[in-house]
Amino acid sequence: MKSSIKILVVEDDADINKLLCDMLQNSGYITVPAYSGTEAILNLKDKNWDMVILDLMLPGLAGEKILEKIRSTGEMPVIIISAKRDIETKIQTLRTGADDYITKPFNIEEVSARIDANLRRYKKFSKERNSLITCGEISLNQDTREVFVNQTPISLTTREFEILKLLISYPKKVFTKTNIFETVWGENYLCDDSTIKVHISNLRNKISSAKPIHEYIQTVWGIGYKFQV
Repeated sequence: MKSSIKILVVEDDADINKLLCDMLQNSGYITVPAYSGTEAILNLKDKNWDMVILDLMLPGLAGEKILEKIRSTGEMPVIIISAKRDIETKIQTLRTGADDYITKPFNIEEVSARIDANLRRYKKFSKERNSLITCGEISLNQDTREVFVNQTPISLTTREFEILKLLISYPKKVFTKTNIFETVWGENYLCDDSTIKVHISNLRNKISSAKPIHEYIQTVWGIGYKFQV
């Protein structure tokens, strides 16, 4: 939802800052204005942002330095809006980590469209990233239900996939056989561990077929199993 998206607007010209904030608020976004590089850094430390709109010529700290600091810790989209029109500045800024570059004077509708487009790409990227669990040499994609060991795909049954997802989501945590059965099968555990043993054995064999360095699924005798990195 747009109402939960927070955008930091870093622009020292009060009129331009207000114009951008008003446009964003009318589009349903939450905005916070910053009028100097120093103020921008303080805001970046205090909150999580979905986007930063950044001028380059700022008092206190140049926009290029702010961009470097953002990219050292964050992946949110950064759109540069600057009066600097030379191609060298544009290329360098984009290579440093800016996602888009708009020159002043600008068309407010174009700015709005570019902001929406960048946010769509960022949200899609964030969703895809969150669906992927990687631990050691094993990667598991919850959306596509693909599993890779050493970049080699392995084919798992539904139960094997769910067992691996449970274990890899909590590395080093010991799961009892009851935990595993009731989570994966959705039924009460009746003390027959043969079903779990067969599935764990098959899962181990499939992982081993890709020749990983470690044996990731370990038995904790008398208790259950854990994923060990």
